[in-house]
Amino acid sequence: MAKKVLVVEDNELNLKLFCDLLRAHQFAVEPVRDGREAVARAREFAPDLIIMDIQMPHVTGYEIILELKVDEDLQAIPVMAVTAYAGREDEERIRAAGADSYVSKPISLARFMDAVGALV
Repeated sequence: MAKKVLVVEDNELNLKLFCDLLRAHQFAVEPVRDGREAVARAREFAPDLIIMDIQMPHVTGYEIILELKVDEDLQAIPVMAVTAYAGREDEERIRAAGADSYVSKPISLARFMDAVGALV
């Protein structure tokens, strides 16, 4: 059975790129364009991994990670943060919120898939 990945990304081009890349590697993918839907979709889809954009309108990926990590049903799902925030303090803050992995944009496709492979 294919591993399931929830991709939370508001940028359509990035969302398509991540989903296409994951599908090409035999993952089942559920795209989420609006971060406000991320936690509910995670409950419905029960992913093996959540890929989380950090900078989104309405709610940040940072806030969503915090919400996921206090939910008993969702806290064990690994989260890979994908962000344009590339400072060391940013990475430390995002990891402290509960992200298991951190990949900065622009994305190296090989590094992206290596990070995915390390978590699922």
